[in-house]
Amino acid sequence: MRKEERLQISISRYLKHQYPQVIFTAESSGIPLPIYLAKKAKAQRNPTKGLPDVWIAQPNTMYYGLFLELKTKTPFLKSGKLSTNKHIREQAKVLERLNDLGYLAQFVWTFDMAKALIDDYLKNG
Repeated sequence: MRKEERLQISISRYLKHQYPQVIFTAESSGIPLPIYLAKKAKAQRNPTKGLPDVWIAQPNTMYYGLFLELKTKTPFLKSGKLSTNKHIREQAKVLERLNDLGYLAQFVWTFDMAKALIDDYLKNG
């Protein structure tokens, strides 16, 4: 199991245990499927590239919901600028669009970082 998959599973378990009333889902396009199922999934999927990995459908006092883009390490360079990686740039554009629409959307790369963001978002608004 890849590190990002383990992180996604840990976050899902945390949400189920700590916030059972909260509706959330995890993006599944990275899961390997047999070709016949992969074709079905692709036909049903949103064509937007870079959709976040975890979607929490719970508004708070400031946002309509929370989106998390999971990484195995920081997507930022030592200078603080975003990586020049094309895929990370696509994901950052989607996060920016979601933020502009009134959602909170961010990169996270550790479980503790995700947990703190989720707790702050759901408990404190």
